[in-house]
Amino acid sequence: MSEASNIIVPDGFTLHTENTSHILLESNEAFLNPVQEFNRDTSVACIRVWSEELNRAKEARWRQNQEKKARKAKEGAAKKRKVETEEAQPPEEPSAAEAAPRDAGAPSGDAKPEGKPPEPYRFVLLEALSATGLRSIRYAKEIPLLKYVIANDLSPSATAAMKRNVDINDLGPTPESSPSATPHPGKVRINEGDACTLMYSHREEKNRVDVVDLDPYGTAAPFIDAAVQSVKDGGLLCVTCTDLSVLATTNYPEKCFSNYGGVPVKAEYCHEAALRIVLHTLSTSASRYGRYIEPLVSLSIDFYVRIFVRVKTAPLEVKKALTKTSAYYICSTCQSFYEQPLGRVIEKTQAAGNTNYLFKIQNGPPVTDKCPECDSALHMAGPMWSGPLHDKDFVTKVLEHLEANEDKYGTAVRMKGMLTVAQEELDVPFYFTPAKIASFFHCTTPSLEDIASALLHAGHKISRSHACAGSLKTTATRQDVHSIFRSWIKLHPVKMENVSETSPARRLLQKEPSFVANFQKHPDTVTPSGKVKLVRYQENPTSHWGPGTKAVGGSKRKRGKDDM
Repeated sequence: MSEASNIIVPDGFTLHTENTSHILLESNEAFLNPVQEFNRDTSVACIRVWSEELNRAKEARWRQNQEKKARKAKEGAAKKRKVETEEAQPPEEPSAAEAAPRDAGAPSGDAKPEGKPPEPYRFVLLEALSATGLRSIRYAKEIPLLKYVIANDLSPSATAAMKRNVDINDLGPTPESSPSATPHPGKVRINEGDACTLMYSHREEKNRVDVVDLDPYGTAAPFIDAAVQSVKDGGLLCVTCTDLSVLATTNYPEKCFSNYGGVPVKAEYCHEAALRIVLHTLSTSASRYGRYIEPLVSLSIDFYVRIFVRVKTAPLEVKKALTKTSAYYICSTCQSFYEQPLGRVIEKTQAAGNTNYLFKIQNGPPVTDKCPECDSALHMAGPMWSGPLHDKDFVTKVLEHLEANEDKYGTAVRMKGMLTVAQEELDVPFYFTPAKIASFFHCTTPSLEDIASALLHAGHKISRSHACAGSLKTTATRQDVHSIFRSWIKLHPVKMENVSETSPARRLLQKEPSFVANFQKHPDTVTPSGKVKLVRYQENPTSHWGPGTKAVGGSKRKRGKDDM
Protein backbone atom coordinates (compact mmCIF):
# COMPACT_ATOMS: atom_id res chain seq x y z
CA MET A 1 0.00 0.00 0.00
CA SER A 2 3.01 2.29 0.43
CA GLU A 3 3.30 2.76 -3.36
CA ALA A 4 1.86 6.15 -4.38
CA SER A 5 -0.21 4.56 -7.15
CA ASN A 6 -1.96 2.29 -4.63
CA ILE A 7 -2.93 5.06 -2.19
CA ILE A 8 -6.56 6.20 -2.32
CA VAL A 9 -6.80 9.97 -1.84
CA PRO A 10 -10.09 10.94 -0.15
CA ASP A 11 -11.96 14.11 -1.07
CA GLY A 12 -10.51 17.19 0.62
CA PHE A 13 -7.02 15.65 0.90
CA THR A 14 -3.87 16.00 -1.17
CA LEU A 15 -1.10 13.43 -1.49
CA HIS A 16 2.39 14.72 -0.73
CA THR A 17 5.35 12.53 -1.68
CA GLU A 18 8.89 13.09 -0.47
CA ASN A 19 11.50 10.55 -1.45
CA THR A 20 9.86 7.17 -0.70
CA SER A 21 7.39 8.51 1.89
CA HIS A 22 3.79 9.56 1.25
CA ILE A 23 1.41 11.54 3.42
CA LEU A 24 -2.17 12.76 3.06
CA LEU A 25 -2.70 16.43 3.89
CA GLU A 26 -5.88 18.24 4.86
CA SER A 27 -6.01 22.01 5.11
CA ASN A 28 -4.98 23.32 8.58
CA GLU A 29 -4.98 19.81 10.07
CA ALA A 30 -1.25 19.71 10.79
CA PHE A 31 1.76 21.78 9.78
CA LEU A 32 4.03 20.85 6.87
CA ASN A 33 6.43 23.09 4.97
CA PRO A 34 7.62 21.51 1.67
CA VAL A 35 10.54 23.98 1.56
CA GLN A 36 11.98 22.16 4.59
CA GLU A 37 12.80 19.11 2.46
CA PHE A 38 16.45 20.20 2.61
CA ASN A 39 16.24 20.12 6.42
CA ARG A 40 14.74 16.63 6.37
CA ASP A 41 17.26 15.33 3.81
CA THR A 42 20.17 16.69 5.84
CA SER A 43 18.73 15.20 9.03
CA VAL A 44 18.35 11.74 7.48
CA ALA A 45 21.96 11.83 6.22
CA CYS A 46 23.46 13.10 9.49
CA ILE A 47 21.53 10.70 11.74
CA ARG A 48 22.32 7.79 9.45
CA VAL A 49 26.07 8.56 9.47
CA TRP A 50 25.98 9.09 13.25
CA SER A 51 24.28 5.70 13.75
CA GLU A 52 26.82 3.92 11.53
CA GLU A 53 29.71 5.54 13.41
CA LEU A 54 28.13 4.57 16.75
CA ASN A 55 27.74 0.99 15.56
CA ARG A 56 31.37 0.87 14.40
CA ALA A 57 32.54 2.23 17.75
CA LYS A 58 30.54 -0.42 19.64
CA GLU A 59 31.96 -3.18 17.42
CA ALA A 60 35.50 -1.86 17.97
CA ARG A 61 34.99 -1.91 21.75
CA TRP A 62 33.65 -5.49 21.54
CA ARG A 63 36.74 -6.60 19.57
CA GLN A 64 39.03 -4.93 22.12
CA ASN A 65 37.26 -6.71 24.96
CA GLN A 66 37.45 -10.05 23.16
CA GLU A 67 41.16 -9.59 22.42
CA LYS A 68 41.74 -8.66 26.06
CA LYS A 69 39.94 -11.80 27.23
CA ALA A 70 41.94 -13.93 24.77
CA ARG A 71 45.23 -12.46 26.02
CA LYS A 72 44.27 -13.11 29.64
CA ALA A 73 43.28 -16.68 28.81
CA LYS A 74 46.55 -17.23 26.98
CA GLU A 75 48.61 -15.75 29.83
CA GLY A 76 46.69 -17.85 32.40
CA ALA A 77 47.29 -21.05 30.44
CA ALA A 78 51.00 -20.24 30.10
CA LYS A 79 51.32 -19.64 33.87
CA LYS A 80 49.51 -22.88 34.61
CA ARG A 81 51.85 -24.87 32.37
CA LYS A 82 54.87 -23.23 34.00
CA VAL A 83 53.67 -24.14 37.52
CA GLU A 84 52.96 -27.71 36.48
CA THR A 85 56.42 -28.03 34.93
CA GLU A 86 58.17 -26.73 38.05
CA GLU A 87 56.21 -28.99 40.45
CA ALA A 88 56.44 -32.16 38.42
CA GLN A 89 59.38 -34.59 38.64
CA PRO A 90 61.36 -34.94 35.46
CA PRO A 91 59.21 -37.53 33.67
CA GLU A 92 60.14 -39.77 30.89
CA GLU A 93 59.76 -38.28 27.46
CA PRO A 94 56.06 -38.71 26.56
CA SER A 95 55.12 -40.24 23.29
CA ALA A 96 53.53 -38.16 20.57
CA ALA A 97 50.17 -39.85 21.20
CA GLU A 98 50.29 -38.96 24.91
CA ALA A 99 51.36 -35.36 24.28
CA ALA A 100 48.65 -34.61 21.78
CA PRO A 101 45.65 -34.47 24.17
CA ARG A 102 47.59 -32.37 26.68
CA ASP A 103 48.51 -29.70 24.15
CA ALA A 104 45.21 -29.72 22.30
CA GLY A 105 43.56 -27.20 24.60
CA ALA A 106 46.52 -24.81 24.79
CA PRO A 107 45.92 -21.58 22.86
CA SER A 108 48.31 -20.98 19.99
CA GLY A 109 50.27 -17.79 19.57
CA ASP A 110 47.97 -16.51 16.83
CA ALA A 111 44.69 -17.55 18.50
CA LYS A 112 41.71 -15.41 17.45
CA PRO A 113 39.26 -14.05 20.03
CA GLU A 114 36.29 -16.38 20.30
CA GLY A 115 32.68 -15.32 20.42
CA LYS A 116 30.04 -14.36 17.90
CA PRO A 117 30.17 -10.67 16.84
CA PRO A 118 27.30 -8.66 18.36
CA GLU A 119 24.24 -7.79 16.34
CA PRO A 120 24.28 -4.27 14.82
CA TYR A 121 23.17 -1.74 17.42
CA ARG A 122 19.71 -0.41 16.63
CA PHE A 123 18.82 2.94 18.15
CA VAL A 124 15.63 4.64 19.31
CA LEU A 125 14.69 8.13 18.12
CA LEU A 126 12.22 10.53 19.72
CA GLU A 127 10.67 13.26 17.60
CA ALA A 128 9.02 15.55 20.10
CA LEU A 129 6.95 17.67 17.68
CA SER A 130 5.96 15.50 14.74
CA ALA A 131 2.96 17.32 13.18
CA THR A 132 2.14 15.28 10.05
CA GLY A 133 4.71 12.61 10.92
CA LEU A 134 6.57 12.98 7.61
CA ARG A 135 9.96 13.34 9.28
CA SER A 136 9.43 10.27 11.48
CA ILE A 137 8.19 8.25 8.51
CA ARG A 138 11.27 9.18 6.51
CA TYR A 139 13.55 8.24 9.39
CA ALA A 140 11.83 4.85 9.72
CA LYS A 141 12.11 4.12 5.99
CA GLU A 142 15.55 5.53 5.21
CA ILE A 143 17.79 4.81 8.23
CA PRO A 144 18.67 1.08 8.33
CA LEU A 145 19.88 0.96 11.96
CA LEU A 146 16.78 2.62 13.40
CA LYS A 147 14.84 0.38 15.79
CA TYR A 148 11.76 2.59 16.08
CA VAL A 149 10.63 6.23 16.28
CA ILE A 150 8.50 7.75 19.01
CA ALA A 151 6.46 10.37 17.13
CA ASN A 152 4.75 12.82 19.48
CA ASP A 153 2.41 15.77 19.12
CA LEU A 154 0.07 17.58 21.49
CA SER A 155 -2.60 18.21 18.87
CA PRO A 156 -5.28 15.49 18.50
CA SER A 157 -5.72 16.39 14.82
CA ALA A 158 -1.96 16.06 14.25
CA THR A 159 -1.82 12.63 15.88
CA ALA A 160 -4.84 11.55 13.81
CA ALA A 161 -2.99 12.70 10.68
CA MET A 162 0.12 10.85 11.85
CA LYS A 163 -1.78 7.61 12.36
CA ARG A 164 -3.24 7.86 8.88
CA ASN A 165 0.12 8.63 7.29
CA VAL A 166 1.96 5.92 9.23
CA ASP A 167 -0.61 3.36 8.11
CA ILE A 168 -0.37 4.20 4.40
CA ASN A 169 3.42 3.76 4.67
CA ASP A 170 3.04 0.35 6.35
CA LEU A 171 4.90 1.41 9.48
CA GLY A 172 2.15 1.07 12.06
CA PRO A 173 1.38 -1.79 14.45
CA THR A 174 0.79 -5.18 12.86
CA PRO A 175 -2.29 -7.20 13.88
CA GLU A 176 -2.00 -10.48 15.75
CA SER A 177 -1.46 -13.42 13.40
CA SER A 178 -2.87 -15.77 16.03
CA PRO A 179 -4.53 -15.40 19.47
CA SER A 180 -1.27 -16.34 21.19
CA ALA A 181 0.94 -14.05 19.08
CA THR A 182 2.12 -10.69 20.39
CA PRO A 183 1.32 -7.80 18.02
CA HIS A 184 4.28 -5.75 16.81
CA PRO A 185 3.92 -2.11 17.93
CA GLY A 186 5.32 -0.80 14.63
CA LYS A 187 8.39 1.16 13.59
CA VAL A 188 6.67 4.53 14.15
CA ARG A 189 4.99 4.65 17.56
CA ILE A 190 2.61 7.57 17.98
CA ASN A 191 2.17 9.43 21.26
CA GLU A 192 -0.29 12.23 21.95
CA GLY A 193 0.88 14.48 24.74
CA ASP A 194 3.09 17.30 25.91
CA ALA A 195 6.60 17.12 24.44
CA CYS A 196 8.40 18.10 27.65
CA THR A 197 6.40 15.65 29.75
CA LEU A 198 7.29 12.86 27.33
CA MET A 199 11.00 13.73 27.32
CA TYR A 200 11.14 14.11 31.12
CA SER A 201 9.68 10.60 31.38
CA HIS A 202 12.81 9.40 29.55
CA ARG A 203 15.39 11.19 31.68
CA GLU A 204 16.25 8.20 33.85
CA GLU A 205 19.39 6.59 32.48
CA LYS A 206 17.70 3.26 31.71
CA ASN A 207 14.86 5.00 29.82
CA ARG A 208 16.91 7.43 27.73
CA VAL A 209 16.70 7.44 23.93
CA ASP A 210 19.58 7.61 21.47
CA VAL A 211 18.40 10.57 19.38
CA VAL A 212 16.08 13.48 20.17
CA ASP A 213 14.83 15.67 17.31
CA LEU A 214 13.32 19.08 18.04
CA ASP A 215 11.76 20.79 15.02
CA PRO A 216 9.15 23.22 16.37
CA TYR A 217 7.33 26.07 14.69
CA GLY A 218 9.41 28.94 16.12
CA THR A 219 11.82 28.54 19.03
CA ALA A 220 13.04 25.26 20.50
CA ALA A 221 13.95 26.98 23.80
CA PRO A 222 11.08 25.54 25.93
CA PHE A 223 12.07 21.97 25.01
CA ILE A 224 15.86 22.08 25.37
CA ASP A 225 16.09 21.37 29.10
CA ALA A 226 14.01 18.19 28.75
CA ALA A 227 15.84 17.15 25.58
CA VAL A 228 19.38 17.27 27.03
CA GLN A 229 18.24 15.03 29.91
CA SER A 230 16.42 12.43 27.82
CA VAL A 231 19.23 11.63 25.37
CA LYS A 232 21.72 8.86 26.12
CA ASP A 233 25.41 9.45 26.79
CA GLY A 234 26.98 9.84 23.36
CA GLY A 235 23.53 10.35 21.84
CA LEU A 236 22.52 12.89 19.22
CA LEU A 237 20.42 16.01 19.74
CA CYS A 238 19.00 17.69 16.62
CA VAL A 239 17.54 21.18 17.01
CA THR A 240 15.77 23.56 14.61
CA CYS A 241 14.90 27.16 15.45
CA THR A 242 12.94 29.27 12.97
CA ASP A 243 12.68 32.45 15.07
CA LEU A 244 15.49 34.33 13.32
CA SER A 245 13.60 37.59 13.80
CA VAL A 246 14.62 37.12 17.45
CA LEU A 247 18.00 35.40 17.02
CA ALA A 248 19.42 37.39 14.10
CA THR A 249 18.22 40.94 14.74
CA THR A 250 18.30 43.35 17.66
CA ASN A 251 14.58 44.11 17.39
CA TYR A 252 13.76 41.87 20.37
CA PRO A 253 16.87 41.59 22.59
CA GLU A 254 14.71 40.94 25.66
CA LYS A 255 13.00 38.00 23.94
CA CYS A 256 16.34 36.56 22.77
CA PHE A 257 17.69 36.80 26.31
CA SER A 258 14.63 35.20 27.89
CA ASN A 259 14.66 32.33 25.36
CA TYR A 260 18.37 31.73 24.92
CA GLY A 261 20.22 33.58 27.69
CA GLY A 262 22.09 35.85 25.27
CA VAL A 263 21.77 39.11 23.35
CA PRO A 264 21.86 39.01 19.51
CA VAL A 265 24.20 40.79 17.12
CA LYS A 266 23.39 43.71 14.84
CA ALA A 267 25.82 43.07 12.01
CA GLU A 268 26.06 41.26 8.68
CA TYR A 269 27.27 38.11 10.47
CA CYS A 270 24.10 37.92 12.58
CA HIS A 271 23.21 34.47 11.20
CA GLU A 272 26.43 32.94 12.47
CA ALA A 273 25.84 34.68 15.79
CA ALA A 274 22.37 33.08 15.88
CA LEU A 275 23.98 29.64 15.60
CA ARG A 276 26.39 30.46 18.41
CA ILE A 277 23.61 31.73 20.68
CA VAL A 278 21.62 28.49 20.26
CA LEU A 279 24.77 26.41 20.86
CA HIS A 280 25.38 28.45 24.04
CA THR A 281 21.86 27.55 25.21
CA LEU A 282 22.44 23.86 24.52
CA SER A 283 25.81 23.97 26.29
CA THR A 284 24.55 25.67 29.45
CA SER A 285 21.44 23.47 29.59
CA ALA A 286 23.57 20.32 29.36
CA SER A 287 26.11 21.63 31.88
CA ARG A 288 23.49 21.80 34.63
CA TYR A 289 23.32 18.02 34.54
CA GLY A 290 27.05 17.28 34.28
CA ARG A 291 26.88 16.93 30.49
CA TYR A 292 28.53 18.74 27.60
CA ILE A 293 27.99 19.12 23.86
CA GLU A 294 30.14 18.42 20.81
CA PRO A 295 28.79 20.30 17.76
CA LEU A 296 28.84 17.99 14.72
CA VAL A 297 27.10 20.20 12.15
CA SER A 298 25.68 23.70 12.71
CA LEU A 299 23.95 25.24 9.70
CA SER A 300 22.23 28.55 9.04
CA ILE A 301 19.74 27.72 6.29
CA ASP A 302 17.27 30.10 4.67
CA PHE A 303 14.96 31.24 7.50
CA TYR A 304 16.13 28.87 10.25
CA VAL A 305 19.11 27.24 11.96
CA ARG A 306 19.62 23.48 12.15
CA ILE A 307 22.10 22.06 14.67
CA PHE A 308 23.35 18.54 15.39
CA VAL A 309 25.27 18.03 18.64
CA ARG A 310 26.54 14.94 20.44
CA VAL A 311 25.72 14.95 24.16
CA LYS A 312 28.21 13.34 26.56
CA THR A 313 28.92 13.20 30.29
CA ALA A 314 32.31 14.26 31.69
CA PRO A 315 32.93 16.66 34.62
CA LEU A 316 36.17 18.07 33.16
CA GLU A 317 34.58 18.86 29.79
CA VAL A 318 31.70 20.59 31.58
CA LYS A 319 34.25 22.88 33.23
CA LYS A 320 35.89 23.57 29.85
CA ALA A 321 32.59 24.98 28.57
CA LEU A 322 33.55 28.21 30.38
CA THR A 323 36.48 28.69 28.02
CA LYS A 324 34.25 28.13 24.96
CA THR A 325 31.88 30.95 25.87
CA SER A 326 32.42 34.63 25.07
CA ALA A 327 30.68 37.97 24.94
CA TYR A 328 31.44 40.35 22.07
CA TYR A 329 31.73 44.09 21.76
CA ILE A 330 30.28 45.00 18.34
CA CYS A 331 30.90 48.35 16.67
CA SER A 332 27.59 49.97 15.74
CA THR A 333 29.12 51.45 12.56
CA CYS A 334 31.98 49.39 11.07
CA GLN A 335 30.84 46.11 12.68
CA SER A 336 34.30 45.32 14.07
CA PHE A 337 34.03 42.80 16.90
CA TYR A 338 36.13 42.36 20.02
CA GLU A 339 35.95 39.08 21.89
CA GLN A 340 35.66 38.90 25.67
CA PRO A 341 36.04 35.27 26.83
CA LEU A 342 34.27 34.53 30.10
CA GLY A 343 37.12 32.41 31.44
CA ARG A 344 40.46 30.77 30.74
CA VAL A 345 42.21 27.56 31.69
CA ILE A 346 45.82 26.94 32.76
CA GLU A 347 47.20 23.47 32.14
CA LYS A 348 49.93 22.24 34.49
CA THR A 349 51.61 18.93 33.67
CA GLN A 350 53.20 17.17 36.63
CA ALA A 351 56.36 15.08 36.57
CA ALA A 352 54.29 11.89 36.64
CA GLY A 353 52.58 12.98 33.43
CA ASN A 354 49.24 13.97 34.98
CA THR A 355 47.70 17.24 33.82
CA ASN A 356 45.92 19.57 36.23
CA TYR A 357 43.50 22.19 34.91
CA LEU A 358 43.12 25.48 36.74
CA PHE A 359 40.15 27.58 35.64
CA LYS A 360 40.46 31.35 36.04
CA ILE A 361 38.39 34.42 35.29
CA GLN A 362 39.37 36.43 32.21
CA ASN A 363 40.67 40.00 32.30
CA GLY A 364 38.76 42.62 30.34
CA PRO A 365 37.35 44.53 28.65
CA PRO A 366 39.36 44.15 25.42
CA VAL A 367 38.48 47.69 24.23
CA THR A 368 37.47 51.10 25.56
CA ASP A 369 33.94 52.46 25.29
CA LYS A 370 34.55 53.50 21.64
CA CYS A 371 35.55 51.47 18.60
CA PRO A 372 39.34 51.81 18.04
CA GLU A 373 38.75 51.79 14.27
CA CYS A 374 36.03 54.41 13.73
CA ASP A 375 35.43 55.87 17.22
CA SER A 376 31.77 54.81 17.17
CA ALA A 377 29.73 53.37 20.02
CA LEU A 378 29.94 49.66 20.82
CA HIS A 379 27.11 47.34 21.77
CA MET A 380 27.32 44.12 23.75
CA ALA A 381 26.31 40.77 22.32
CA GLY A 382 26.26 37.34 23.88
CA PRO A 383 27.28 35.42 25.80
CA MET A 384 27.48 32.85 23.03
CA TRP A 385 29.41 29.74 21.98
CA SER A 386 32.92 30.60 20.74
CA GLY A 387 34.11 27.06 20.00
CA PRO A 388 33.95 25.21 16.66
CA LEU A 389 30.63 25.04 14.79
CA HIS A 390 31.36 21.75 13.02
CA ASP A 391 33.24 18.48 13.48
CA LYS A 392 35.26 18.32 10.24
CA ASP A 393 35.69 14.53 10.37
CA PHE A 394 31.96 14.02 10.80
CA VAL A 395 31.11 16.38 7.93
CA THR A 396 33.60 14.49 5.74
CA LYS A 397 31.82 11.21 6.50
CA VAL A 398 28.43 12.76 5.70
CA LEU A 399 29.83 13.95 2.35
CA GLU A 400 31.18 10.46 1.63
CA HIS A 401 27.77 9.00 2.42
CA LEU A 402 26.11 11.59 0.18
CA GLU A 403 28.50 10.82 -2.67
CA ALA A 404 27.52 7.13 -2.50
CA ASN A 405 23.76 7.79 -2.09
CA GLU A 406 23.15 10.91 -4.14
CA ASP A 407 20.06 9.45 -5.80
CA LYS A 408 18.33 9.00 -2.41
CA TYR A 409 18.08 12.71 -1.58
CA GLY A 410 15.98 15.21 -3.50
CA THR A 411 18.19 18.12 -2.42
CA ALA A 412 21.52 16.25 -2.76
CA VAL A 413 23.11 18.94 -4.94
CA ARG A 414 22.50 21.67 -2.38
CA MET A 415 23.47 19.39 0.52
CA LYS A 416 26.80 18.63 -1.13
CA GLY A 417 27.51 22.31 -1.72
CA MET A 418 26.63 23.55 1.75
CA LEU A 419 28.36 20.71 3.61
CA THR A 420 31.52 21.13 1.52
CA VAL A 421 31.70 24.81 2.49
CA ALA A 422 31.02 23.87 6.14
CA GLN A 423 33.82 21.30 6.00
CA GLU A 424 36.32 23.95 4.88
CA GLU A 425 35.09 26.65 7.27
CA LEU A 426 37.64 28.04 9.71
CA ASP A 427 36.93 27.62 13.43
CA VAL A 428 36.90 31.37 14.07
CA PRO A 429 34.13 33.94 14.49
CA PHE A 430 32.84 35.76 12.27
CA TYR A 431 32.61 36.24 8.49
CA PHE A 432 32.55 39.44 6.41
CA THR A 433 31.75 40.45 2.84
CA PRO A 434 34.00 42.84 0.85
CA ALA A 435 30.95 44.79 -0.32
CA LYS A 436 29.85 45.58 3.23
CA ILE A 437 33.28 46.74 4.38
CA ALA A 438 33.73 48.79 1.19
CA SER A 439 30.49 50.57 2.07
CA PHE A 440 32.02 51.63 5.41
CA PHE A 441 34.96 53.21 3.55
CA HIS A 442 32.80 54.64 0.71
CA CYS A 443 35.21 53.02 -1.76
CA THR A 444 34.88 50.81 -4.82
CA THR A 445 34.36 47.17 -3.89
CA PRO A 446 37.38 44.90 -4.41
CA SER A 447 36.71 41.39 -5.66
CA LEU A 448 36.59 38.47 -3.27
CA GLU A 449 39.74 37.13 -4.95
CA ASP A 450 41.63 40.41 -4.33
CA ILE A 451 40.84 40.42 -0.61
CA ALA A 452 41.52 36.70 -0.24
CA SER A 453 44.89 37.06 -1.99
CA ALA A 454 45.90 40.00 0.21
CA LEU A 455 45.01 38.05 3.36
CA LEU A 456 46.95 34.98 2.21
CA HIS A 457 50.01 37.02 1.24
CA ALA A 458 49.90 38.58 4.72
CA GLY A 459 50.18 35.10 6.26
CA HIS A 460 46.54 34.62 7.29
CA LYS A 461 44.20 31.71 6.58
CA ILE A 462 40.90 32.12 4.76
CA SER A 463 37.75 30.16 4.06
CA ARG A 464 34.22 30.76 2.90
CA SER A 465 31.21 30.73 5.24
CA HIS A 466 28.19 28.53 4.57
CA ALA A 467 25.95 31.18 6.14
CA CYS A 468 26.36 33.93 3.52
CA ALA A 469 27.15 34.06 -0.19
CA GLY A 470 30.25 36.07 -1.09
CA SER A 471 31.61 35.93 2.45
CA LEU A 472 35.05 35.25 3.89
CA LYS A 473 36.28 34.01 7.25
CA THR A 474 39.85 34.66 8.25
CA THR A 475 42.31 34.32 11.11
CA ALA A 476 43.19 38.01 10.62
CA THR A 477 41.80 40.63 13.00
CA ARG A 478 39.29 43.16 11.71
CA GLN A 479 42.04 45.76 12.02
CA ASP A 480 44.17 43.78 9.54
CA VAL A 481 41.20 43.52 7.17
CA HIS A 482 40.75 47.29 7.37
CA SER A 483 44.46 47.79 6.61
CA ILE A 484 43.99 45.77 3.41
CA PHE A 485 41.11 48.04 2.42
CA ARG A 486 43.23 51.10 3.14
CA SER A 487 45.90 49.69 0.83
CA TRP A 488 43.20 49.13 -1.78
CA ILE A 489 42.10 52.74 -1.43
CA LYS A 490 45.69 53.88 -2.12
CA LEU A 491 45.27 52.27 -5.54
CA HIS A 492 41.62 53.29 -5.95
CA PRO A 493 41.22 56.67 -4.17
CA VAL A 494 38.01 57.85 -2.54
CA LYS A 495 36.63 61.29 -3.37
CA MET A 496 36.95 62.89 0.03
CA GLU A 497 34.69 65.81 -0.94
CA ASN A 498 31.81 63.32 -0.97
CA VAL A 499 32.53 62.19 2.60
CA SER A 500 31.03 64.23 5.43
CA GLU A 501 33.37 65.68 8.05
CA THR A 502 31.41 63.93 10.80
CA SER A 503 31.09 60.63 8.97
CA PRO A 504 32.68 57.53 10.56
CA ALA A 505 34.01 56.77 7.07
CA ARG A 506 36.31 59.79 7.31
CA ARG A 507 37.73 58.47 10.59
CA LEU A 508 38.33 55.09 8.95
CA LEU A 509 40.04 56.75 5.99
CA GLN A 510 42.27 58.98 8.10
CA LYS A 511 44.20 55.99 9.45
CA GLU A 512 47.20 54.66 7.56
CA PRO A 513 47.47 50.95 6.77
CA SER A 514 49.62 48.98 9.21
CA PHE A 515 51.15 47.07 6.26
CA VAL A 516 51.12 47.25 2.47
CA ALA A 517 48.75 44.65 1.06
CA ASN A 518 49.73 42.50 -1.92
CA PHE A 519 46.76 42.00 -4.25
CA GLN A 520 48.56 39.72 -6.69
CA LYS A 521 46.55 36.54 -7.17
CA HIS A 522 47.47 33.86 -4.63
CA PRO A 523 47.16 30.20 -5.73
CA ASP A 524 45.25 29.26 -2.55
CA THR A 525 42.39 31.68 -3.16
CA VAL A 526 40.56 28.87 -4.94
CA THR A 527 39.42 26.48 -2.22
CA PRO A 528 38.73 22.79 -3.01
CA SER A 529 34.99 23.54 -3.15
CA GLY A 530 35.67 26.27 -5.69
CA LYS A 531 37.41 23.86 -8.06
CA VAL A 532 34.20 21.94 -8.72
CA LYS A 533 30.81 23.28 -9.66
CA LEU A 534 28.73 23.23 -6.47
CA VAL A 535 25.46 24.84 -5.50
CA ARG A 536 26.92 26.40 -2.38
CA TYR A 537 24.27 29.09 -1.92
CA GLN A 538 20.72 28.26 -2.94
CA GLU A 539 18.38 30.74 -4.57
CA ASN A 540 14.90 31.09 -3.08
CA PRO A 541 13.20 27.78 -3.92
CA THR A 542 9.71 29.21 -4.51
CA SER A 543 7.92 32.54 -4.54
CA HIS A 544 6.49 33.65 -1.18
CA TRP A 545 8.65 31.05 0.56
CA GLY A 546 9.43 31.15 4.27
CA PRO A 547 8.49 29.50 7.57
CA GLY A 548 4.91 28.95 6.40
CA THR A 549 1.67 29.43 8.31
CA LYS A 550 1.14 27.63 11.58
CA ALA A 551 -1.67 25.07 11.61
CA VAL A 552 -4.65 26.31 13.63
CA GLY A 553 -7.16 23.47 13.43
CA GLY A 554 -7.11 21.43 16.61
CA SER A 555 -3.77 22.84 17.74
CA LYS A 556 -4.88 22.93 21.36
CA ARG A 557 -6.30 20.14 23.49
CA LYS A 558 -9.87 20.77 24.64
CA ARG A 559 -10.42 20.78 28.37
CA GLY A 560 -12.58 17.98 29.66
CA LYS A 561 -14.67 17.86 32.80
CA ASP A 562 -11.87 16.13 34.66
CA ASP A 563 -9.57 19.09 33.96
CA MET A 564 -11.92 21.64 35.50
